[in-house]
Amino acid sequence: MAETADVIVVGAGPAGSATAFHLAQAGLEVALLEKTAFPREKVCGDGLTPRAVKQLVAMGIDVSEEAGWLHNKGLRVIGGGQRLQLDWPELASYPDYGLVRKRDDFDEQLARAAQKAGARLYERCNVSGPVRDERTGRITGVEAKLGDEKKRVTFTAPVVVAADGNSSRLSLAMGLHRSPKRPMGVAVRTYFTSPRHDDDYLESWFELWDRRADKDRLLPGYGWIFGMGDGTSNVGLGVLNSSSSFKELDWREVLRTWCETLPTDWQFTPEHMTGPIRGAALPMAFNRKPHYARGLMLVGDAGGLVNPFNGEGIAYAMESGRIAAEVVSQALARQTPAQRELALRGYPKVLRDTYGGYYSLGRAFVQLISNPTIMRVAADRGLSHPVLMRFLLKLLANLTDPTGGDAMDRVINGLTKVAPRA
Repeated sequence: MAETADVIVVGAGPAGSATAFHLAQAGLEVALLEKTAFPREKVCGDGLTPRAVKQLVAMGIDVSEEAGWLHNKGLRVIGGGQRLQLDWPELASYPDYGLVRKRDDFDEQLARAAQKAGARLYERCNVSGPVRDERTGRITGVEAKLGDEKKRVTFTAPVVVAADGNSSRLSLAMGLHRSPKRPMGVAVRTYFTSPRHDDDYLESWFELWDRRADKDRLLPGYGWIFGMGDGTSNVGLGVLNSSSSFKELDWREVLRTWCETLPTDWQFTPEHMTGPIRGAALPMAFNRKPHYARGLMLVGDAGGLVNPFNGEGIAYAMESGRIAAEVVSQALARQTPAQRELALRGYPKVLRDTYGGYYSLGRAFVQLISNPTIMRVAADRGLSHPVLMRFLLKLLANLTDPTGGDAMDRVINGLTKVAPRA
């Protein structure tokens, strides 16, 4: 069995579905291949910042509370014995609210939006490897097994988009590996029935401790509590690989230990847990490159687009999908193969121009908070300065107006412009 398309998108998570949606909107034939069937679970905090909200609105998703979305006003930060509530900034470029929604339902909404726009969605389509031109090595399609009967199918297209997540088997098969020099993190989470389920702020705890040895160690990361609005709370932690004990720690045990320190009336105890503790890797700051090579384009986690400041991935997955779709649409409108290839090769530069400086700042931030002393001082003293924390919220969440913003916006935008775009 053979299928042809203008573009093949492997993976129907936020990156793949956004890519497919915008490609279909541009009038291209898109094959969107998802190895599982919806609904399906993904490890995530389920909290969305205004950056992600903007991308959802651009896809025509109804994000109203009547449609089942829980809105939030901002971020509550706790650390050093202090507690500070920060509203999302009022900006021309982004909405002033965030959202919460479980990933099984969230991902399906995006995939259905892509399907409604005209993309051909193939569920239970397990891609086994690339199809390559023997002479040039260029990818010309993928081999897959479709459905419960595992029917062998060959999909062919001039461009293939890898949106298959952190492990990105397609990228590996094309010789694109992660860089060990770029930061990596892990997210671990579970759900509890809790009276805190309807919180209208995302909550972040700046102090995570490794208490295995005689002396407690502060880990470079944070814990979160996100009310889901359905009687449950998503409780989890995100930790950077810069910790010397990163590979040794049982992160599920760290989460259990942290939950034991929280107030008992919040019900973050085993008897109120509604599912297992699950974990996933967070590939940060362009940790797999190049983002385009020999007909293969990387978006989202496959290209390591997670924000190194806060571990946010969904907004950048959707944004990179939109950017990729714009580049591909323009490329396929060119008259000759050489011109099409020239346009496609511009994709990595667009990503560098968009995120390179900001991610370089993020890598420097990762190095700083890897020092326990700096981390402790930041937690103890930073929260006592509300103006500084509002600045940090804008920086960490990457929420500024590019033009016409306030003094904080101008400082952050200036820093990202002068930082290396690597």
